[in-house]
Amino acid sequence: MATPVISAFLDGRHVSRPELRRFEKRDPATDALIAEVEESDAGLVDEAVQAARRAARGIAAAASSDQRADWLLKIAGAIRGRFDAFVDAEVRDTGKPLSMVRGVEIPRAIATFEIFAELLRTHRDDVVVTALPEGRRAVNMTTRLPHGVVAIICPWNFPLVLAVWKIAPALACGNAVVVKPSEETPSSVALLARVIEEIELPRGLFNVVYGFGQDSAGALLAAHPGVNALTFTGETRTGEAIMAAAARGVRPVSLELGGKNAAIVFGSAELDAAIEGSARSAFLNSGQVCFGTERIYVHRPLFERFVGGLSARAAALRMGDPLDPGTTMGPLISRRHRDKVLRACAVARDEGATVHAGGQAPSMSGRLAEGAWMAPTIWTGLDESSAIVRHEVFGPCCHIAPFDDEDEAVHLANDSEYGLAAALWSRDHAQALRVSARLRAGVVWVNAWGIRDLRTPFGGLGRSGIGREGGLASLDFYSQQRNVCSLV
Repeated sequence: MATPVISAFLDGRHVSRPELRRFEKRDPATDALIAEVEESDAGLVDEAVQAARRAARGIAAAASSDQRADWLLKIAGAIRGRFDAFVDAEVRDTGKPLSMVRGVEIPRAIATFEIFAELLRTHRDDVVVTALPEGRRAVNMTTRLPHGVVAIICPWNFPLVLAVWKIAPALACGNAVVVKPSEETPSSVALLARVIEEIELPRGLFNVVYGFGQDSAGALLAAHPGVNALTFTGETRTGEAIMAAAARGVRPVSLELGGKNAAIVFGSAELDAAIEGSARSAFLNSGQVCFGTERIYVHRPLFERFVGGLSARAAALRMGDPLDPGTTMGPLISRRHRDKVLRACAVARDEGATVHAGGQAPSMSGRLAEGAWMAPTIWTGLDESSAIVRHEVFGPCCHIAPFDDEDEAVHLANDSEYGLAAALWSRDHAQALRVSARLRAGVVWVNAWGIRDLRTPFGGLGRSGIGREGGLASLDFYSQQRNVCSLV
């Protein structure tokens, strides 16, 4: 059977150019070749942007909010109609367990379009009446204008979920989009392009280019003068490059970047719940979660029991075929990324860490033997100045350290250049409120982790990014507010 070829989608059609360079997409669970992807060159990126500009000036500008809501609901219905195909694309691209993709990710992608359609139909612009001398009044109406063309550069850890997290509100606000999925995970966005073609969404509203970041489609898209706003989720260094590109032309940018997220387990915590929640936050998606926990601080009297309990949870995770319902942990995204995580393990050993679980690539058999597998890893004993404690690993790895009092715990959690997320575990309600207010993070979970209502704002502080998306925060980013003042 011939290897499938993924090619750019622009102006409502797929465009394949035989002269373009192709790169391979491999299954991270087996290292088998899944597809070849055509790397979009400067010409194709320009064609995609120009198609989006025509749509932004034409059909998008003329469409009512009800029409835009209908587009979103139509896309949601199309994904639901091809549910199994989206599940298959996502599992093959990422190696995630089937249960996670089927039960959480594809339903969330559908819900994202539906939530923003609902928001379009229920949100009302503000009206402020200004009293003037001599009994006159002015009516001030806050209205929204689209930016025009929004460039959407996506990560590989939650490919479809994080793509539609940006696509849905951008379209809702009347923009046209050019999407660049990660080179590691092109398949689900490619399938989205196919269903958008099938449902005959107006041409040019949705365009897709493929390639890498630096010196490839990502950099070309970010630098294109026809792009009016940029949004990116991914590594901090890449975000800095995109922000620099956005400065040319003074274009708005939303960046959700890296994290070195902390959890605090206080002495009053429900220990079993804290262990279970920390296991999810450290090992879900093989630790490839931007708001996952890589640093855990535990009140000293609970420290040994917590380390033992979390180590037991790590040992109970079952790595295996992603299509097996019994599999609870998949591989890393690629063998190259696995090598990066293994180098971090070597640094931790060199710096004197005690390894309580993992620390190496497990031996897998049969068709899984060549996959990008990494055992869930737990360290203790590192100094806070350690590179492992300071820098994001982005794998199923965490470091646990003890603390003695509340002030020390807050200081340790906040001692980071990053500020994306934090979690705290305490049955003392007053303490939970007090500490959550002191933590320097864009989102703080109390006695929980990972609950994400799509209507709430999300984003980081410091090197974890700039801007907020979600609910009304998304409408604020993907549109420009203006005041219309009328004397009455």
